[in-house]
Amino acid sequence: MSMLLAVHDAYGQLLAQVGNPTPEAPPASDKLLKLVRYFTWFVLLSGILGITYAGGRFAWEKWTGGGLESPKMVAGAMIGGIVATSAGTIMNAVIT
Repeated sequence: MSMLLAVHDAYGQLLAQVGNPTPEAPPASDKLLKLVRYFTWFVLLSGILGITYAGGRFAWEKWTGGGLESPKMVAGAMIGGIVATSAGTIMNAVIT
């Protein structure tokens, strides 16, 4: 029992010498975060452009009486936007 107490005391003294570490950002993390921000803007803009294009095509197909292919494009753009938005949120949670 006294051996266990001696080990416990030695372990406590060892831990008392270890300071409280402060986290610091890894090298080049500011460039990586900047790249992630640019990628986020690119994804948002491409999603807006995709929905705008699909909406215009939908209106054109409706006006000319052609086959309706664009609702699939609108749905695909919206699903892609949801996936891209949730991926950005997950990445922000992981990074910060």
